[in-house]
Order: sequence, then structure tokens, then C-alpha cells
Amino acid sequence: MLNWNNIIKFTTNGNPTPPRRVEKPDAEWKEILSPEEYYVTRQKGTERAHSSELCSLFEPGLYACKCCGTPLFDSQEKFESGTGWPSFTQPIAVENVAYHKDISFGMIRVEALCNVCDAHLGHVFPDGPAPSGLRYCMNAVSLEKIREE
Repeated sequence: MLNWNNIIKFTTNGNPTPPRRVEKPDAEWKEILSPEEYYVTRQKGTERAHSSELCSLFEPGLYACKCCGTPLFDSQEKFESGTGWPSFTQPIAVENVAYHKDISFGMIRVEALCNVCDAHLGHVFPDGPAPSGLRYCMNAVSLEKIREE
């Protein structure tokens, strides 16, 4: 189970090796993503809080990267954070999420990205529930709900 110390180590020492890589030219991302999906995932934007039904969706299943389909989060790790964005306590696999120090907007945060295609997912914070204490605060447009296999 990941904890905040693991996340900080990834931001300073490098991320785990991804299971595969998906790289596309910017023009191709623009063709396959909606304008909002492109803005959030490829330009590191943020969707408006409380703008997605994924916040209140808690049915069993997996959440995958909208850009490349990599499974990222399991609904069993999802919780209601009250922030207006879907929140999770752990990724499905350590190697599927990458972490980068984000100093934009005059604050220090940890950005979470898909480790396979570099899509911006959101941020991770050390204020989640026990036992991990992590809160992966994700943009819903970065995720796609898929059935559990």
C-alpha cells in the first residue's frame, strides 16, 4: 500500500517503470478527445468542481485513463471527499500512475499523471482516510468507467 512517503520518493527519485508507453502527436490527441478532455489531460487543466456524475458513482468497477485506457483506480478505493472531484485512496497498480512536483498557482502540490501516456489526472494529497492517508483527487474527464474484468 502506498503512503505519502512513497509519493514524495517518486517525485524526487523518479517514477516506477510503466507497463507500456502510448505516445501520439498532439494533433492526434486533439482528434480523439473532446475539447475539455484535451484541455484537462494534455494541457494540465482542471474541470469545474461538482461537474461530473462520476463524483457520486460508487458501483463496482474500474476507472481507466480516458486517453489510453490503462486501468488506474478500482471503485473499492473510491470515497466521498466532499471536494467535487472523484477521490481514491490507491491506484490499481503502482506502475500505472506517475507523480510530479507541481508549483503552479503559488502552492506546492503533487500532480498525478497516467504513467503510460502522461495524461494529467489531477493531484494527490496526504489528507485521505486511513490506512493510506492518501487522497487522489482526480478530474472525472480524465477517467473512463469500465467494467470489472
